[in-house]
Amino acid sequence: MSWFNDEGKTEKATPRRREKARTEGSVAKSMELNAAAVLITASLMLIWFGSSMMLGLRRTMMTLLHEMGTLELTPGSLPVYMWQGMKVMLVVLGPLFLGIMVMGIAVNVGQIGFRITPKAAYPKLSRLNPLTGFKRLFSARSLVELGKSLLKLVLVGGVVYLAIATQFDRVYSLMQVPFEALTGEVGRLLARIFLLASLSLLLIGVLDYLYNRYDYEKSLKMTKEEVKEEAKQSEGDPKVKSKVREIMFRSALRRMMKKLPEADVVITNPVHLAVALKYDRLKNSAPVVVAKGMRKAAERIKEVAREHDIPVLENPPLAQALYRMVEIGQEIPLELYKAVAEVLAYVYRLKRKFFGVA
Repeated sequence: MSWFNDEGKTEKATPRRREKARTEGSVAKSMELNAAAVLITASLMLIWFGSSMMLGLRRTMMTLLHEMGTLELTPGSLPVYMWQGMKVMLVVLGPLFLGIMVMGIAVNVGQIGFRITPKAAYPKLSRLNPLTGFKRLFSARSLVELGKSLLKLVLVGGVVYLAIATQFDRVYSLMQVPFEALTGEVGRLLARIFLLASLSLLLIGVLDYLYNRYDYEKSLKMTKEEVKEEAKQSEGDPKVKSKVREIMFRSALRRMMKKLPEADVVITNPVHLAVALKYDRLKNSAPVVVAKGMRKAAERIKEVAREHDIPVLENPPLAQALYRMVEIGQEIPLELYKAVAEVLAYVYRLKRKFFGVA
């Protein structure tokens, strides 16, 4: 990560930022660790199966040289001979290639998990920007790469030198070994040296991965403004959400007020709550809540009720129970039948008295 873009980025990356970076192919991984793991695998495979592979190749070469004079190379036979040779090579070298392939996949998946990101393969025009390239040239990453190259040169070179120096007497003694056994001995010696060099690369790979992880986390850091902006985008602007809620409330209040004139009675808390009830014996088996509200909505319900001469009665326990237990458009529950029936009976008596009905 460049030193030019770190100012103000003090906040940890959000999950959305991490997912976006991963989708674009930006992940924390070390190519040095991949290379070291593959080289170690190749070294071990050569140590374990090197002799059999060399014998297989030797037999193949001997057979080829023996039959060279009798082969009839024609346009029809050439593909057959090539396919036979490829099958022999596949059998001989197959374990080596398979081990390298499995290890390469395993190390990659171990570092970043399994995910296909086609977007990472798209060309980035920003890489052609001279200014961007100049910044990368004088960045912390360039210094790390320089130090890593020097460390590889010193560490790997030193390990190879020590491995050869400690085996010098053995190398000298190989001059006395018969040619038939020389190939296997030299192969095993080179494989061991190769393994030691790969192990030294593994140390560099682990250090490189740890630094890449640190650098990756640093590059994902966000400013406080970026975190706030992302929160707005993912959760919605609080001002907009408040406005939407207000619009929905007003719309619901208008629909409720249209049905309110049909109510038989409004029961209040008396100040904070108001619930309007209607009972139609032909349509419903029990009274129905046609409107309810708190505070301002309750005040508006009472105003409309008075405008349409709907009785407004104070009964705090019943008002609270109706508001809590019954939604608009629902019939009252069985446990409230008695209390509501008493209220409606009182309202009907008032109406009969008002209209002079005995």
